[in-house]
Amino acid sequence: MKNSKLIMIAILNSLGVAVYVFLVSLIMNHGSKIFGEKDTAITPVAVLLLFVLSALVTSGLVLGRPIMLYLDGQKKEGVKLLIYTGLSLFVLVILTFSIMALMK
Repeated sequence: MKNSKLIMIAILNSLGVAVYVFLVSLIMNHGSKIFGEKDTAITPVAVLLLFVLSALVTSGLVLGRPIMLYLDGQKKEGVKLLIYTGLSLFVLVILTFSIMALMK
């Protein structure tokens, strides 16, 4: 697989993680408006279920294809894709913190 294709997949996976994190953060920021102010006995269950779902979604986006490539014998491509995904997530983190600093 060409490096340019691996880089594109990595960027798309990273953007998928960013979109998912953004959506979860919206729910968390507006949770009291959506679900009410009072916590109930089910609140910790809902939060933990969201945590597990988030781990599943983000790990699938970050690790899914690299592991499949690795297991299919394309070990170098799998490792490269994982590195490219990590680098693109790092760039997104830097951009996010830069935007936050500029908005201050």
